[in-house]
Amino acid sequence: MTAHNNIKHKTMLSLLYSCGLRCSELLNLKPNDIDSHRGIVIIRQSKGKKDRIAPLSLKILEMLREYYVISKPTIWLFEGQNAGVPYSTKSLQSVLEQALQKTGIIKPVTLHWLRHSYATHLLESGTDLRYIQELLGHSSRKTTEIYTHVSTKSIQRIKSPFDDL
Repeated sequence: MTAHNNIKHKTMLSLLYSCGLRCSELLNLKPNDIDSHRGIVIIRQSKGKKDRIAPLSLKILEMLREYYVISKPTIWLFEGQNAGVPYSTKSLQSVLEQALQKTGIIKPVTLHWLRHSYATHLLESGTDLRYIQELLGHSSRKTTEIYTHVSTKSIQRIKSPFDDL
């Protein structure tokens, strides 16, 4: 995420991807939802009114610490221009669009694509679908199966049984 110089913007987009968060989940985080001692992010009352946890990358933790020192959020981890007011979804989408412009990516991308990419990259690296289901907060395995499409990279790694003859 080198497209943004703004530490808040960079941290928001990085956290969305690194934890596979929905936009609403990111914007509803509070500072105490980051548990640096256990290395997790606590996502409270997300879709389906369920709580869940996501692993916290050490790189993201460092980014969050830098952001926290500069921004000193009061109620919400990511606040809008006024203290105590959560950052808006519309503004976050605008942050993503600015990052895309800076990198020269011209195809339309949504914030949810970061979540989709997270799931796809986990699947490609060999993470079991059941863990991905848990990390994404899906109650149905079918939702996760649809959500994590089979990539060319995964297909290329499959060894033909003919090679063992």
